[in-house]
Amino acid sequence: MKNQSPTAILPALVAAQKRGEPNGIYSVCSAHPAVLEASVRQALKDDSPLLIESTSNQVNQYGGYTGITPADFRAYVSSIAAKFNFPAERLILGGDHLGPNAWQNEAAVSAMSKARLLMRDCIEAGYTKLHLDASMKCADDDPHLPLDTAIAAARAAELCAAAEAAYPASGTDQPAPCYVIGTEVPLPGGAQEHEADVTVTTVEAVQETIELTKKEFIRRGLEAAWERVIAVVVQPGVEFGDDSLFEYNRPAATQLARFIEADRQLIFEAHSTDYQTRAALRALIEDHFAILKVGPALTFAFREAVFALAMIETELWSAYPWLEMSNTIGVLDETMIANPTYWKKYYTGSESQQQFARKYSFSDRSRYYWPQPEVQQALTQLLNNLRQHPAPLTLLSQFLPAQYEKVRAGILPNTPSELINDKITAVVADYVYACGYQNDQPTA
Repeated sequence: MKNQSPTAILPALVAAQKRGEPNGIYSVCSAHPAVLEASVRQALKDDSPLLIESTSNQVNQYGGYTGITPADFRAYVSSIAAKFNFPAERLILGGDHLGPNAWQNEAAVSAMSKARLLMRDCIEAGYTKLHLDASMKCADDDPHLPLDTAIAAARAAELCAAAEAAYPASGTDQPAPCYVIGTEVPLPGGAQEHEADVTVTTVEAVQETIELTKKEFIRRGLEAAWERVIAVVVQPGVEFGDDSLFEYNRPAATQLARFIEADRQLIFEAHSTDYQTRAALRALIEDHFAILKVGPALTFAFREAVFALAMIETELWSAYPWLEMSNTIGVLDETMIANPTYWKKYYTGSESQQQFARKYSFSDRSRYYWPQPEVQQALTQLLNNLRQHPAPLTLLSQFLPAQYEKVRAGILPNTPSELINDKITAVVADYVYACGYQNDQPTA
């Protein structure tokens, strides 16, 4: 897939899969600048394409929780890519869970109206991969029953029609969009309760989703758009919660793999692949889950690196007592407590258990709080302290042992930004290996 334009990268991936070639692509679902920088730098190193996606509650026409629109997001990502001279033709922007997700508390008419506007804005911003997801219920849908698959399919086709109508008038030089249909179980955000197992999507369920969605596309005269549907989202049995991980159980997904292998048009897109081993990620690619979504694992790595640096800062205070301590970990938690919107319904249990989850949960709800001014101020202070007083090797060995080895070998500068970048890149590298990019080799 190297040296191809966004027009060809994703269709080429599908074609390769249908030829029996175990190629894949990973999708970075994050707006965090450190995550995006690490991803751009890794893709530049690998001479590979880079797929970056924003979710509908993260980025939308009203700003989402990041405060930015699709046009803002494109400018933001493009600026980071330009900083490292990453070729624009290898950058693919996508929209994840595009639909009424952000407006579920409104009636379907209102929520879908806003979702159609979001589709238009994504097209005008040059997004070329759109996940049509109308699987969530709106306020006037029956609260006691799962949303009917036929209704979800009809709404997905409605979203596609909005995108197709917007494309000719958009003035963008981007190609006509590729589409992804379907959704995983549970809904986006990670498991909210402790579960004994995750149910793998049945062949019958995915077949019904494909057939009903295709029927609705044709009913709306969207035959040409259907030809650009490249993937369907299913649950292959991977998920994560606060402190639990569900590893990929390959035998349990055998029927799904055989089903999609026989389909001439579609591959699978796998969500919530965060924290899977590189061997499991590679197995997913080989089983035709050829688009791997990752987000919280990347910001989790960022948080791990920042917490490690904050602990180094605390130890350094004994040698430099005049330092103005950042108290980054404490400021982050205070900010989360002051505005519990993004974590309260996810973290249950006693007050101490909630406090532990706010810091260390795999769900990483702290990712919503890094942009807050008070947290940014503390983080800036932390990085300044460690730029002025680099961490001694003894403390790197204690708190960032993998990075310590690289610093000693002379391949990693002992600066806080590079230490953070390396921590994130370690996660990206597993996806690079899984997707078969040649410039990355498995590590011992």
